[in-house]
Amino acid sequence: MLLRVGIRAVERTFMPVHNAQIAATFDTLADLLEIEEANPFRVRAYRNAARIIENMPQELADLLASGKDLSEFPGIGKDLAGKIATIVETGTLPLLDEVERRTPEALSQLTHIAGLGPKRVRSLYERLHVQSVDDLARAVEKQQVRELPGFGAKTEESIRLGLQRMRGQQQRMKLIDAEQIAEPLQAWLKSVPGVAAVQVAGSYRRRRETVGDLDVLVTCDRQGDVMDRFIHHPEVVQVVARGETRSTVRFGSGLQVDLRVVPQSSFGAALHYFTGSKAHNIAIRKLAVKRQLKINEYGVFSGEKRIAGRTEEEVFAQVGLPFIEPELREDRGEVEAAAQGRLPQLVSLEQIRGDLHLHTKATDGRYSLEEMVRAAAELGYAYVAVTDHSRRVTMAKGLDESRLAEQLTQIDALQEKFPTIRILKGIELDILEDGTLDLPDRILKRLDLRVCSVHYQHALPRERQTERIIRAMDNPYFNILAHPSGRLINEREPYEVEMERIVEAAAERGCFIELNAQPSRLDATDSTCMLAKEHGVKVAISTDAHSIGDLRFMRFGIGQARRGWLEAADVLNTRPLEQLLKLFKRT
Repeated sequence: MLLRVGIRAVERTFMPVHNAQIAATFDTLADLLEIEEANPFRVRAYRNAARIIENMPQELADLLASGKDLSEFPGIGKDLAGKIATIVETGTLPLLDEVERRTPEALSQLTHIAGLGPKRVRSLYERLHVQSVDDLARAVEKQQVRELPGFGAKTEESIRLGLQRMRGQQQRMKLIDAEQIAEPLQAWLKSVPGVAAVQVAGSYRRRRETVGDLDVLVTCDRQGDVMDRFIHHPEVVQVVARGETRSTVRFGSGLQVDLRVVPQSSFGAALHYFTGSKAHNIAIRKLAVKRQLKINEYGVFSGEKRIAGRTEEEVFAQVGLPFIEPELREDRGEVEAAAQGRLPQLVSLEQIRGDLHLHTKATDGRYSLEEMVRAAAELGYAYVAVTDHSRRVTMAKGLDESRLAEQLTQIDALQEKFPTIRILKGIELDILEDGTLDLPDRILKRLDLRVCSVHYQHALPRERQTERIIRAMDNPYFNILAHPSGRLINEREPYEVEMERIVEAAAERGCFIELNAQPSRLDATDSTCMLAKEHGVKVAISTDAHSIGDLRFMRFGIGQARRGWLEAADVLNTRPLEQLLKLFKRT
């Protein structure tokens, strides 16, 4: 039997199927149906299903095993629930197999290259017999693409650059997908008798937005038992290496996982070493050399004598530094800051008082206004902003002035039912190509806040895109720039924009930058967060929730904010309500 993983498959006996793999199956199906010019509503249904599944906090396989009826979830009807069950039970989807017999599966990958959409992919397939990335590269090299109707030299060059980016990128898994493997794996290993500690290190522990592999450290009494349990994990499809203290396996998702058993006396040193980054470790080792010490994964040594290594705090202390949080370890000034006593007190999840970006069924959310507010209240938030799309986003049934006014009335009525949480009146407002906002000021002034976004015309030249956003910021009702680069991790490149000018403009006008905590976005990037901090621009960490479960994505935003050196004072939604509302008033 086969387990589909994106657009490739791996052999399997029985293996748990994760949400990311189910979502990838529906995404591939949507891509191929769109290339075939199938009914757009059908295509959108599978595309929406993929987004719903990818962002669900519970594993669908676990829900099915417990007898849960998946059709009870918004956006998943009986038909989709049946298809999900088929994927979980068999590892494949007969409908996708049928479509692939008509249209080569590899064409799905081409739709993610800059300059190509389903119509152009179909044209390449029919006119140049392009069926793979390699076929497309050859056609571009021979300058055949520019000769096709609707392409031209400029589009061909865009495709060439897109191919370069695709081939230059190491395949890395989004953090949320890695989390679905790492957390259960830690629990699996902790259940082995004699295991004292389990920690996933590497870029996962540093909360990077993507993960290349997993490095797992274990301390235990009987290393043979934990190694045996590790290589027999139900998701392992290949044992790359098996040793007494280290084994390497590959999971069905394609992710490589290394397990190292280390003694307790070296656990801190090993954790520091394998957490990285490489550049950070080199900087620490240089400090050690100045003190005539040696630091490696086994400990801190003075000559042949190990003098520290049981904890990371011991390792740092030996070079005269306080503990440096994992998210900071990128050699971007954290060592110097630690030496000078200037390390930031990084923001924590507990300091967040509310969420400033969520959607309801009024547009493209999957729960009602009341259900979303109740879920936010149950998280203990003091406030939550309702920010459905404005009218320009027609596919999401964006709100025009009349429908938004109706929603404001609904919020007033609902507020009486929720005395512990303030429901803020907002909108996710489109920034139009000329820099104007999507709704008139007469309705915008009735809102508590406006979250402003670029959803269309991503391909504008750098200068025009930058001017477009700055012009929008000139409007006194502009508050927060949402997902400022427009990127989708592993799916869509950021649009061209001068981010430093954007941040400077925000500082001058009293605007703010969003850190969108959706795991597919994590936008602003860590570097943009650092830039905002430098210019005194406050960052709103928001989930852009389209479902109740999405509200819990705040943890991903916190990880990204910590990588960007943000403290509670740098974050907009750590403030009490009264302070927050004052910050939103520019007029």
